[in-house]
This record gives sequence, C-alpha cells and structure tokens, in this order.
Amino acid sequence: MIGRLLYSAAWYLAAPLIFLRLVWRARRQPEYLHNLRERIGFYPQVAAAPLMWVHAVSVGETRAAQPLVRGLLAQYPQHALLLTQMTPTGRATALELFGTEPRVTVAYLPYDTPGCVRRFMRHFRPDFGVVMETEVWPNLLRGARQAKVPVLLANARLSERSARGYARLGAFARSVFADLAACGAQTEADAARLGAMGAQPVSVTGNLKFEITAPAEQLALGAAFRQRFGARPVLVASNTRPGEEGPLLDAFLRHAPPDTLLVLVPRHPQRFDEVARLIAQRGLAFERRSAADAPIAPATRVWLGDSMGEMFAYYASADVAIVGGSWAPLGGHNLIEACAVGVPAIVGPHTFNFAQATVDAIAAGAALRCTDADEAVRTALALLADAPRRSAIGEAGRAFCAHHRGALAATLSLVDTLAPK
Repeated sequence: MIGRLLYSAAWYLAAPLIFLRLVWRARRQPEYLHNLRERIGFYPQVAAAPLMWVHAVSVGETRAAQPLVRGLLAQYPQHALLLTQMTPTGRATALELFGTEPRVTVAYLPYDTPGCVRRFMRHFRPDFGVVMETEVWPNLLRGARQAKVPVLLANARLSERSARGYARLGAFARSVFADLAACGAQTEADAARLGAMGAQPVSVTGNLKFEITAPAEQLALGAAFRQRFGARPVLVASNTRPGEEGPLLDAFLRHAPPDTLLVLVPRHPQRFDEVARLIAQRGLAFERRSAADAPIAPATRVWLGDSMGEMFAYYASADVAIVGGSWAPLGGHNLIEACAVGVPAIVGPHTFNFAQATVDAIAAGAALRCTDADEAVRTALALLADAPRRSAIGEAGRAFCAHHRGALAATLSLVDTLAPK
C-alpha cells in the first residue's frame, strides 16, 4: 500500500533529524544517548522463552501497566516478560518497579521502520504482545502480524481529535488498526471510535489506572513529608508542564496566605532546574525535595518536588491537589492517583486524554473543574479553609476509585484469548 510505503520512507528520511533530536534532548537528560542500539533493533538483553511482551511508552503508561504486568506474571508463570518503553523516564520507571523481578527484561522499543521491527521480533520472538493506550505504530503492528505475534491494544483510548486525524488517512489508518488482534477500550466512546477505525474485536474493559493502589511505603513517605511541613495547609500542584507553573505561581503569590505551602511537582525531570528558576524569579522562598531531610522552614512558600516515582507520597502529604497538564491544551494527566488517596482534585479545561475519567470523577463529587490557574488556586484555598467539604470530596474520591475497579480482570481475560494454549 502506497500509504505504508510513504510512512516508512518518511522514517528513513527523518533518521538524521531523529538522531539530532536525541542529541538536543540529551543536553538536559543525558540518558537519551544511552542504549542507542536498542532504538534501531539491536539488543544485548537475552530474554528467556516463552516470552510475553508489554509496551508502555513513558512514565504514565508504565505505571498504569504495573498491575497488568503483575497479573500477567501470575497468570502465565512459565513465561518471562519483556517490558518496553520509548523514553528514558519510562525506562527508569520500569526499572524502579520491576528491576528486581528476574522474569522481567526492560528495553527500548525500536523506531518504527520495517528493518528495526524485524530485528526486534527476531531477537525476542514473543508469544504475544500487549501495547498500552495509544501506541498504534503501523510497522510494529504489521511486523508483529507477519511474525505471528498477536497484539492487544490494552487500556485503549482514542479521543475525538485523534480519531479525526486518523480518519484523514483513510484506508491506511484502517489497515493499521486492523492489524491489532484485539482491543480493550477504556470507555464505550473509545470503543466506538476504535471500531470505526477498523479495530476488531473491540471490548470495553475499563481503565487500568483504577487498579493502582497507593503502596504502603509511599503513604509512609507522604506522612514523613507532612511531618517535615509542620502544622500548615498544603497544596500540591502535580505533573505540571511548560506554561503552567508561571500562572500557578503568580496566582499562589496573589492569593495564598503566608502559612500555605505549595508543593510543586513538574512532570518531567529535565525541567526541575527551569522550574526552580521560575520560583526564584518571583521571590518566593523555596526548598527542594532533593535537599537534606530536615523540617521545612516556616518561611518557605514552595517545596519543589524534584524527584521521580513519589507522586503517591506527594498526594498523601497534601490537603488539596491541582492536577497539571490540563491548564494548557495538553490533554491532562491522571487524577485517579489523587482520588485514590482521598485528596480533592482540581483540573483545568483541557482533559481530553482522560475525558471520561474526569467527567465521571466530577459527577461523583471527587473532583472540581476550573477555567484557569487563578480560579484553581482560589478554589484550592477555599477548600483548605473548609475541612468538612474537603473531607467529603476526598471520601467521594476513594469511593469513585473503588467503584471503577475491574479493568485488570477484564484485560487479563482478553489476553487469554490471544495467548498460545
């Protein structure tokens, strides 16, 4: 098909630019230049056979895949598991979660060229694959089909905007979705859009993010954070992205009483120093999570969460959460973690990546939506001053998460239809 040929040609033509982009990103995060051979399909890892494979592109998907990986290891005790990512932070998260699990091998997924995909399939020879959420790569899925590796798209979501984009590609896009062996969608709306694009069969399995529970060690760490803060109101702004920290800090400076502590947690580690500069430019006294484990000074207004893998602890240490990625048109980030620990979640207008979960959380009384950063901070401060309302929203969050569990069992059941017997 001409569309597939043009797609592959574009990858090969873009190869020099892709390498330059890795070099550019390595200025802030040197890990982008580590394990480069894996990105073109050459691997030092030797995974045991039989092998199952799970792909989760970055941090959020890898954490969402955690219960699925645990479930697969339990359901298929004779299999080893290959867990792939595309980003250094995703790989670091995989190693943090599964680095001591002898049956799990961590590697990068190669770039989506026919040659890279063939090398990947020949090296690892998985029995079946599970790719998470939106990872629909044309050559990967075609290569898996040619290698007789059935692939499930799990925890699948397809926004209206993405569906319109795929629809413009016509028969090419439909052929890509048709290469999936099965699809487990988060919602009925996702399932309808995926089916319209040619994915078959499609089941509604729910959202695996509801299956994640706060680890006891994270809750204990959150309690330790809270002891360091002392007796003061605590607001966390989580998973913030470029263009969001400035307005949030300005609103906090305008409205927050001096005793309120803002815990600011950027989404990406390469931006920690940049966000520190934004705080300093506003004259706000701040400390960093990476500094010594000492009590936070009473004059400190902002605590910069410059660490990875501690989001549950940050939420557990806070009274109210403002969830980032939703104040700029970025699609939002996971509000379920905040709800799971009973912290009221405030989101912005841009939540298309978590559309149904956000709508359901708001309807359940577990979250609030604001139009901009200023309204979000004012709403958070009002909740800090209203303990009964804050407690009611937090309890609604816990109930909301409990009500929506069940995606893991449904997904594992779907996997069982694909796995070799």
